[in-house]
Amino acid sequence: MARTTPHHPTADDQPLYGKVATQLLAELHDGTIPPGERLPAERQLAEHFQVSRETVRQALEVLRRDGLVATDRRGSHATLSGLPVETPSSLTFPVGARSTDPTGFDRTTVTWETPPPEHAEALRIAPNRPTLVHRYASAAADGSGLRTAVTSFSAVALAEVEELARYRDRADGSASAQLRRAYDWMRQAGLTLHHRDAITQVANAPSVRVTRRVHDQYARPLEITDLVVEAQQDALIYEFTVPSAG
Repeated sequence: MARTTPHHPTADDQPLYGKVATQLLAELHDGTIPPGERLPAERQLAEHFQVSRETVRQALEVLRRDGLVATDRRGSHATLSGLPVETPSSLTFPVGARSTDPTGFDRTTVTWETPPPEHAEALRIAPNRPTLVHRYASAAADGSGLRTAVTSFSAVALAEVEELARYRDRADGSASAQLRRAYDWMRQAGLTLHHRDAITQVANAPSVRVTRRVHDQYARPLEITDLVVEAQQDALIYEFTVPSAG
């Protein structure tokens, strides 16, 4: 009787949901989706991997069986060991915001308007298309230490983050709008935040400009902020939380 050779499954033999599970696990391991962070919705994962939602469900079930993903009332999240790439304390909205001084000046508003051209380009917004724009201003009682910031949000941020979208109907520039929890809302919507801060000297002025760009785990732009600080009067402090070695 002829002896048969055992058949070992290859990548080509692996079902589609298995391939998606493997790719998703790779993103969990490399920190694209940090431990403890809520995974994107099935619809978003289906678009990301270019498969059906049923395939995504099957892939998630594979990872659940292996204890790599858990599901609760908040949705599915990674359960690998280690800390998230960024903890809530590492980002403050808007960049440069400080605790309100009861004797000073602190004002925030939102409008629905065409963003500055450089913001539109960074957020991939078509020319003359409006979006949610947040403005922040803060100064000491004597007017020193002035900080002003303008933030524009992308269509992705407004589509994915329900709390931000609610501001469209009241974005007339008259009511106060702190939006201090903007980054928390983004995380709760399943977005992993990556940011880049660039600091430059303002031409012909004793001030510095900080430009923050934030995108998600799929490199989609979420917001851009331009902060101007009176450099002679104030100090700009950044705090970063570095994850422990995995």
